[in-house]
This record gives sequence, C-alpha cells and structure tokens, in this order.
Amino acid sequence: MDAATGRVLYGKQEDKKLPMASTTKIMTCILALENAEGNDRIPVSSYAASMPDVQLNMQTGDTFYLKDLLYSLMLESHNDTAVAIAEAIGGSVKGFAAMMNQKASELGCTRTHFVTPNGLDDKQHYTTAKELCMIARYAMQNKQFLQIIQAKSHLFSNCNNTRQYQVHNHDVFLSSYAGALGIKTGFTNRAGYCFAGAAKKDGHILISSVLACGWPPHKTYKWNDTKVLMDYGFSHFQNVTVPIPSYDSVIPIQNAVKNTLSLTSSIPSQITYPLSYDDTLTIQRQIPKNPSAPIRQGDIIGYDTISVNRTILEKYPIIAKETIRSRSFSYFAKLLLQCFFFNSLT
Repeated sequence: MDAATGRVLYGKQEDKKLPMASTTKIMTCILALENAEGNDRIPVSSYAASMPDVQLNMQTGDTFYLKDLLYSLMLESHNDTAVAIAEAIGGSVKGFAAMMNQKASELGCTRTHFVTPNGLDDKQHYTTAKELCMIARYAMQNKQFLQIIQAKSHLFSNCNNTRQYQVHNHDVFLSSYAGALGIKTGFTNRAGYCFAGAAKKDGHILISSVLACGWPPHKTYKWNDTKVLMDYGFSHFQNVTVPIPSYDSVIPIQNAVKNTLSLTSSIPSQITYPLSYDDTLTIQRQIPKNPSAPIRQGDIIGYDTISVNRTILEKYPIIAKETIRSRSFSYFAKLLLQCFFFNSLT
C-alpha cells in the first residue's frame, strides 16, 4: 500500500478475514497515544498480571508510566502490558475493544473486529491484510508512534523505582532492509506469523502486511515476503505529479431566477500518485447535465474524481457557492406585477 494515497499496489487475498495476533497492538498503541498522556500512571490489575507469555511480568497492584509501557507493548509485545493499558484507558478490556472498533470504523475498516488489546486468539478477533495496512498507515502519521517502534531498546522502572526493566526491539526487518521504518510482528498458534511493515525510499513510503505467513519453524517467512513486497513496490511504481485541468467555475442552471450557478471544489492544483508503466490515471468532473433550482449554498452538486485503471481512488465534492431560488408561481407573479407597475408608469 502506498502510504501517501492509500492505494493498494499489490494484494493477494487482501480482503480475507484472518486473525492478526500481536499486530493488534498497533491499534492499542495509537489509541493510548491519542487518549492519554505519557506521564499517566497505569495500575496493574490481577487480570492484567495473569496474561500468558509474552509478559513484562508485572505485579498486581504495581503502577507504571504509560510512556514506558508503550515501549514494552511495541518492542517486546508484552500481553500483560496491553491489558493494563486497555483497562486504564477504556475502563475495561471490553470498553477498550469498543474504542478500537470505533477507530477502525473511522478509518474505513469494514472487515476488522477487535476483542482484545493484545491479539490473543479469539474467533471474533480479526482483520484483513488490506485493513491492517490501513491501520498501520494511520499510526505511522504519529511521530511518537514512529519514535517508539524505531527504538532499539528502552530502560525503565515502575513508578516506585523498586524494579527495573529493559526491553529490546525484535523487528529484524528494521535492521535488515534499507529504508525500513518498522512496525510490528505477531504470532499465535491460530494466526501464524504476522507482520506489518513500512519502508521509505526516495521520499516514497510503502506499507505492507502479511498474515498467516507460515508456522514454526518458518519464522523467517514473514521477513522474506515483506522484503519481496517492498522490492516490488519500489521497483514497479514511481511517484508521478500530474496537474489538475482547470474547470469552469460557473455552470448553467435550469428553472432558476438566474441562469448560472457558481461552484467551488477542494481538488488541488496538482496531485502525486504512485504509478506503474501500464497504469492509466483519469481525472474527471462529474456534474448532472441539467442541474435545476432550487439550490442552497453548500449543496454538493457533483464530484471531481481521480481514478487509476477505472477504479476511483479519491472524490472531491463540488459545492454550490450561492443559493439559487427556483422560478416558482410566486416568482412569476412578482415578475408580472413588476412589469404591470412599470407599464403603468410609462
């Protein structure tokens, strides 16, 4: 997926619902960054402390700063950390899952459903390769998120300074691929090996995801497949800047007290898209042939669309800049009265 536009450059069963293991924690992390402060104290419940491996080995009743736990969450993928964060921010795991699903919906994900903040197996916990890329793409826009996932290690203690912890980054892709930006690994017995990754080359950022990418002992499949995907994207697609044609800002209108309507559109003067040699990009203005009054200022009259290979990627609404009344009976009555009054005077 192209990070700038969200265009899917290559997919294989990209819409198939699959478990995503600890890549779930991408959403957990971004929600924590958006809904809490780094110095917030996160208490540890007995339920959080009971989570299975991989663990930070928190102690019930202990407290940590959120800013430290986010490194535990993303670098070591600690399951107890994920639950502690979820309970503190969402009130409960169930409450936090509702927040996760709401954010997924806002991002346009229609085939994603969260049950846990850590990605442990549940039949109702799933996403797709495409929608995992969409979530990762959103998270990558947060500078704090980038700082966390790219850290090599992090040393911290609990709030009382009675125990110290050190976490390390296990993202092999980050150190083995030129331009790699991170993001997150995952594994469960049901999900298999999973990985969402991102890389940058010549200013062009790509995001990839692989789900069910092998089971033990094939731990390296996800790294190899991610490198193949990135190589394909960078070698087959280049960012191309295309100027937007100028359109008439005034169109004729029927059944109106005036003959024309002024329009405005938010489409930029130029666009940049990743294109391969055989791609066809089309820019089209879609407006009804015979628009008719009444029309209110702010009404959407049509759309400026940008398509690649006949698939619409973006739509910009075309807005009426003014209110135009229709030629109603009262309008004609008023017009006749004005004519009669004028003739009487002459």
